[in-house]
Amino acid sequence: MGENPFHTLLLLTEKPGEWVPWKIAPIPLALAAVSGLVWAWTVGEAGWGWAVGLGLLLFAAADWGLLALLPRLGISFGAAQLPFMALTVLRWVIAMLAAALAVWWPWPALVALALVHLLVWGLAAYGTLVEPFRVKVTHLDVPSAKLSNPGSCLRIVQLSDLHVERLTRRERDLPALVAKLAPDLIVLTGDFLSTSYNDDPQALADLRTLLEQFHAPAGVYAVWGTIEVDLLHLLRPIFDELGIVVLEEGVAHVPEVKTSAETENGLDQGLWLVGLSCTRDLDAAGARLRALLAGLPPEGFSLLLYHTPDLMPQAAAMGVDLYLAGHTHGGQWRLPGFGAILTSSQYWKRYEAGLYYEGDSTLYVSRGLGMEGFGTPRARIFCPPEVVVITWRGEGA
Repeated sequence: MGENPFHTLLLLTEKPGEWVPWKIAPIPLALAAVSGLVWAWTVGEAGWGWAVGLGLLLFAAADWGLLALLPRLGISFGAAQLPFMALTVLRWVIAMLAAALAVWWPWPALVALALVHLLVWGLAAYGTLVEPFRVKVTHLDVPSAKLSNPGSCLRIVQLSDLHVERLTRRERDLPALVAKLAPDLIVLTGDFLSTSYNDDPQALADLRTLLEQFHAPAGVYAVWGTIEVDLLHLLRPIFDELGIVVLEEGVAHVPEVKTSAETENGLDQGLWLVGLSCTRDLDAAGARLRALLAGLPPEGFSLLLYHTPDLMPQAAAMGVDLYLAGHTHGGQWRLPGFGAILTSSQYWKRYEAGLYYEGDSTLYVSRGLGMEGFGTPRARIFCPPEVVVITWRGEGA
């Protein structure tokens, strides 16, 4: 099966987060000096070099101030070092590109350089201070002939990729938002703690505080997320204590539905939840899924809970009715008109976020609520966190 390349990449981001600030201070100083020399040589006047070099140092100070304030304000709790260095290198590259224009148009190039740097800082501020807290509610309507009464329906709320580090405004507001949606059933599709805090006692206590506030008449069900993120020996006691049913290669029948009229026999077939623990071996996971589906009645509606969307080709071939996943975070950083830049799916952008149909199967990939850990920036760009509401109803309801 091998190591998860995405997790290996995340591990590489952890070490810079341990560096003390004075170790990285020479980087912006050196890059500012190089930029200043290039601009002075390009324009032919030392003053231009001083202006650009000092400007880069001022923006570096603004970047560090923003990133260092995040944990102090209780907004996010990642290390500032790696995001700061990434911003510093990006600013240097922009300054070098602008220097090429300064050969012919020094003043327009300098003004454009300043505006682009302001834009970069604005995006960094928006991505860390604003968008992670703009939780969007997505409504998904799933009609089905497998409900014998056309007036029946079941409201399901999906929460994915909580990635709790500490309770922030996002987590504190989430239970009220979910309660307002009046779910009949709540499903949790994995990755409950941040990779940087998955064995942290305070993070575990905060996760418990959050989870104990979720309630639904038909229950709360969950599946485990990425094996490196969800440490089962630490999470199982919390879920057991709270009565959250974790489907580890399991099936659960949810017979309760809202009805506007009595069915002919007083019962609907109900919903069959199928849950699998996440694995990197998709062939083995597909075999386990086939075995679980074989035990379901043919007229039953199957809802697969699996952390990643990567089982979709197999799930569609097996006739799964609805499949709920997360894992990709929608890319977390998206470009307008292109979408996700990176995803942790083996299929990259094929199932990056949102609604997909294959055969008679429907897949919804949630953008999730939290963000990646380790040394990565705790930021969302054009990819707000998401709560999904699925209304499973009889056709004609």
